Amino acid sequence: MSDWNTQVIEEFRANQGRVGGPFEGAPMVLVHHRGRKSGQEMVSPMMYLPHETDDDVIYVIASKGGAPENPGWYYNLTAAGRGEVERGTETYPVTVRDLTGEERDRRFGEQASRYPGFAGYAEKTAGIRTIPVLELTRA
Repeated sequence: MSDWNTQVIEEFRANQGRVGGPFEGAPMVLVHHRGRKSGQEMVSPMMYLPHETDDDVIYVIASKGGAPENPGWYYNLTAAGRGEVERGTETYPVTVRDLTGEERDRRFGEQASRYPGFAGYAEKTAGIRTIPVLELTRA
C-alpha cells in the first residue's frame, strides 16, 4: 500500500470516516478486498456516491485518476463478487455488481456533476476505456 493511502486510511479511522485535504467534505469509504492473485487482504480508500433512497447501497468509481487501465481493486472486487466496507465507524460486508449501459452512465454522470474531477478522468480515458462503476450493497 502506498504511503499516501496509508495516511488517508489512518486519518479516516482517526476521524470517524472524515478525511481532509483534497477529500474535505467528500463521502469516503475504505473498501476491503482480497488480491485475486496474491490472496492478500487489501484496503483501498475511495470516494463514493450514495444511493438516493437506500442507505445500504453505495457506488464507487474505478477511475484510477484517469489512468489507461482499471485499478487492481476493481478486478479483485468483481472477481470475488464481495468485499467489506468501512463507512464512518461501521464495517460491514457487501456484494458487488458492475454496472453497465444507461445505469452505469447515470451513476457516473451524477458523481461527475458533484465532483468534476471525475469528468476530467473520463476525458483522459476517452477511447481507451470506459470507467467502471460498482454498486456495493450491504450483505
